[in-house]
Amino acid sequence: MRIGVIADTHGKLLPEVHDAFKGVSLILCAGDIEGEEIISELETIARVVAVRGNMDQELTPPFFPDTRRLTLEGVDIFLCHQPERAGNLTPPPQVIIHGHTHHARNAEIDGVLWFNPGSAGKPKKAEPYTVGILKVKHGKAHGEIVSLRKSKKIEE
Repeated sequence: MRIGVIADTHGKLLPEVHDAFKGVSLILCAGDIEGEEIISELETIARVVAVRGNMDQELTPPFFPDTRRLTLEGVDIFLCHQPERAGNLTPPPQVIIHGHTHHARNAEIDGVLWFNPGSAGKPKKAEPYTVGILKVKHGKAHGEIVSLRKSKKIEE
């Protein structure tokens, strides 16, 4: 299963996201969406499962909880916005997806894949606009960070 992962759009969805997510079965959104219209546009690509971030006060549970835990293709995934929400999970998931830092991360730590797709709408400093692709199959997960454009500093 190929899953699109996005975070920190902050009300902006670049057209390149459509190309990056071509062929995904699902999109996981790790918060700071800043507008249901972003979710609506993402749903033209694939079904969206989202959590709200600290900038998403208007997005309320149950459709936009603070965290979610799901199993896809035998992979236990925890989805949140702020990485500190993932502390002390028992049992620990195989994958923790988060946003908030606006910095892409694809690292295995103590057997857990920590995956942050970076920022698709408001990167910090000279970092690029990015999303992620998570491939899950037979209980295994592999993440990839996908650059959408050159750095924000160059473009804006």
